[in-house]
Amino acid sequence: MKTMTLLTGLLMTATALSSHADEIKRIALPNSSFPISLAVSVPAQTDLLFVSGLLADLHDPKAPKDSFAAYGDTATQTTSILNKLKGVLQSQGLDLGDVVQLRVFLVGDPAKGGKLDFAGLQEGYTPFFGSAAQPKKPARTAVQVVALPLPGGLVEIEAVAARKK
Repeated sequence: MKTMTLLTGLLMTATALSSHADEIKRIALPNSSFPISLAVSVPAQTDLLFVSGLLADLHDPKAPKDSFAAYGDTATQTTSILNKLKGVLQSQGLDLGDVVQLRVFLVGDPAKGGKLDFAGLQEGYTPFFGSAAQPKKPARTAVQVVALPLPGGLVEIEAVAARKK
């Protein structure tokens, strides 16, 4: 009987360990509440969805076409893109909590002397990731680029989402 109890306990422990190893693991930034993960580990047997770079939708149809005013500032464009990403994910049975990586391309904002508007990026980003409503944080890269394919575009975001099979 003792042998059976010991074997049952070992089997339960092994099952718990193997099921934990099959989870998507998000490694937090040390000593930080910043809304990104330092790294994300995606185990084998996980479906990945690669989402091409998304650009903002028109924000102000009265503004001159192809102007920054037509698509809004960095925060407005980020919000537009993340809402669009949310729709793409939902069409595939996923949500923002399934995003494991984001790449953000930022054009220097003429209103900021040609520098990228990181504060504007964060303003648009934080309601979507690392919040009480959606606490999961992807790994993220943000870089400044010279231009985007959308005249008036300040932000382009591509994503990778993961779902356990």
